[in-house]
Amino acid sequence: MLKGFFNVPTPENEPILGYAPGSKERELLKAALAEARSKKGDIPMYIGGKAVHTDKKGTVTPPHDHQHVLAQYSIGDKTHVQQAIDAALAAKPQWENLPWEQRAAIFLKIAELISGPYRYKLNAATMLGQSKNAYQAEIDAACELIDFLRFNVSYMADIYKQQPPVSPKGVWNRVEQRPLEGFVFALTPFNFTAIAANLPTSAALMGNVVVWKPADTQVYAANLLMEIFREAGLPDGVINLVYVDGPEAGEVIFNSPDFAGIHFTGSTAVFQNIWKTIGTNIHKYKTYPRIVGETGGKDFILVHGSADAEVSSTAIIRGAFEYQGQKCSAASRTYIAKSLWPKIKELMLRDLATFKMGGTEDFSNFINAVIDDRSFTKLAKYIDQAKADKGVEIIAGGNYDKSKGYFIEPTVLVVDDPKYTTMSEELFGPVLTVYVYDDADFDQVLTLIDTTSGYALTGAVIAQDRYAIDKASYALRNAAGNFYINDKCTGAVVGQQPFGGARGSGTNDKAGSMINLLRWASPRTIKETFDPPKDYRYPFMG
Repeated sequence: MLKGFFNVPTPENEPILGYAPGSKERELLKAALAEARSKKGDIPMYIGGKAVHTDKKGTVTPPHDHQHVLAQYSIGDKTHVQQAIDAALAAKPQWENLPWEQRAAIFLKIAELISGPYRYKLNAATMLGQSKNAYQAEIDAACELIDFLRFNVSYMADIYKQQPPVSPKGVWNRVEQRPLEGFVFALTPFNFTAIAANLPTSAALMGNVVVWKPADTQVYAANLLMEIFREAGLPDGVINLVYVDGPEAGEVIFNSPDFAGIHFTGSTAVFQNIWKTIGTNIHKYKTYPRIVGETGGKDFILVHGSADAEVSSTAIIRGAFEYQGQKCSAASRTYIAKSLWPKIKELMLRDLATFKMGGTEDFSNFINAVIDDRSFTKLAKYIDQAKADKGVEIIAGGNYDKSKGYFIEPTVLVVDDPKYTTMSEELFGPVLTVYVYDDADFDQVLTLIDTTSGYALTGAVIAQDRYAIDKASYALRNAAGNFYINDKCTGAVVGQQPFGGARGSGTNDKAGSMINLLRWASPRTIKETFDPPKDYRYPFMG
C-alpha cells in the first residue's frame, strides 16, 4: 500500500449565488423546480447499498401546496433498523481500515457534486420538500453543506496531525484516532438539508459506520443526498438510510450492544428522553456511547438605547422571519429600549407590509409555509391565545390559512409581562414577541434575559455604547453558545462561527469545527521503547 503525508485542499466558504432576475443560476433553478414538480417519485430506504421498498407508504407534499404529491416513500419497521445495524457492522472493518485520504476523497467529491451538477436539483428538492425560498435553500442545501464537507476533511487532517510534543531518547510516542467501536445513529431534523447530511457524514468521515433516520418531512432531500453519496463512491453499508417511526427505531438502536453514539438535532424533550434511555441501558453497551445533540432555542435580540434603529429593525425582521422562524437560532423574543421603540416599530411595520407570502416557486415571496399541519395547528393556538390575553397586543400579522398550504402570517406580539408564554416557550415559527423596557433598567433586563428561558443557543446585542456591549457580553455569557454583536442571531457560517448551545439547547459540540469531529474518534496512545530495561532493579535500591 502506498504511503505519504498528505495535505488536503485548503477549504474556503462556498460562494453564495444570488439568483437575480436574468441570471443563469435563476434559470437553472427554475428548470430544476419544474422538473421535480413534473413527476412523482418512489423513494426507497437504503440498507447495505440496496434500495429497500415496502408496501407501507408515506407521502411527500410541498408544505405550501399540500395537495400536490411529489413522491411516496417506503416506511420501514424494527426489522429494517436491525438490518441497517447489521449492514453497518458488516461494512465497518473495511471502511475503518481504508486509508484516511481515500475517505477524504469521497467527501470532497460529494462537495464538488453538490457545488456543480447537483446544486440546483438539491436546492429545488429543499425548496419543494421543506418550503424554503431560493436564497434560504442556497445558503443551506448548497453552501453550508459544501462547507461542512470541505472543512471537515481539513479538520480531520489536522486531528491526525496532532501528536505528543515529546518523545525522549529511546522512545517514540504517538497517537492514533480510532473510529468508535460499534455504529453511530444519526437522527436528523427537517429544517436544514445541510444538518441532515452533516450528522451522518461527519461521523462516517472519521471511519465510523452509520444508521441514519431523517425527519419524515425531510425525506425528499434526504433521498437525493443518498443518491449523491453513492455517486461519489461511498461504499455500501457505511451510511444506511431508514424511514422508521422514532420510538420504534429507538427500541432497536438503544438496546443494541454495538450502539456507540448518537448525532442528533431536534427537540429538547426528545433528546432528554434519548439521554435517559441510554442511561438506563448503559450496562448493555460495549462502550460508553458518545451523545452529541443540538436541540431547541428561545433566542433573543437585545436592543440598547444607543443602537441604530435601522440596524435593529433589519436584524430583528431577518432573524425572526427568514425561513418562517423555523431555525433553531431564530429570534423569537426581543427586548427593546423604550427610547428607540417608536422608531423601530415604525421601521418594522414598514418592512413587514412589503412581505409577500406564498410558494417557493415564486421568487418574489419572502415568506413561505411552515413545515406541516402539526406545526400550523400549534402556532395557530399560540396566536389565538395571544388574541384573547390581556396585556398582549398584536401589531402585525395574526392571521393563518391552510387551505392550500400551511401559511402563518409573520406575527409580532408586544407584551406587558416579560415572562409571558411566548417569551419563554419555543414556538418554532414566524411569531416574534417584543418586550419594551425602560432604558434605565438595562441591567435588570440582562438578568431577565438570562433567567427567562432554559435554552442557551443564540442571542444578540445591538448597541453603539461599548460599555453596554461589554456588560451584555459578560452578563449573557451562559445564555447563548453563539453570541452576536450588532447583527441578527442567525446565519452561523462553517469555519467562521462554529454552532451550538448549552443548557437546554444541547451539548455544544460545535458543528462546523474540529470539536465536533473529535467526538467521533477514540484516541489510542502508543509508546514504543527501542531499548527496554532488562533488570527490574532501580538505582535507589543499591
